[in-house]
Amino acid sequence: MGYDIAEGTRVYVNVYEIMRDSKVWDQADTFLPERFVESSIDFVRHNFELLPFGAGRRSCPGRVFAMAIIEKVLATVLCNFDWSLPHGVNPEDVDMTERCGVANHKKVPLLAHEKPIHIVNW
Repeated sequence: MGYDIAEGTRVYVNVYEIMRDSKVWDQADTFLPERFVESSIDFVRHNFELLPFGAGRRSCPGRVFAMAIIEKVLATVLCNFDWSLPHGVNPEDVDMTERCGVANHKKVPLLAHEKPIHIVNW
């Protein structure tokens, strides 16, 4: 693309901007996990829109393990507790704004009450 980069130069990619590119994503600054439900983007291949997870030969080595176990871990946590918002907090009051960093964290932490569900083993 016409750039001259000297040998040995360390180049940093602004992944934050790639993940918020309005040419690629509708409502790029909004947390919308459902955007991937009918998406043609295959996170396993060479889609550089998902660069934080790696791409090509540099893809995340733990991806296969994570995909195999994360559903089970999340389901176990969700199923063993009865979750609710604190008294007086409505679902529309929950702030889903993210803050910038190495990983995306919520600006305002989510506070939720959990109550263990006692399951009788037969």
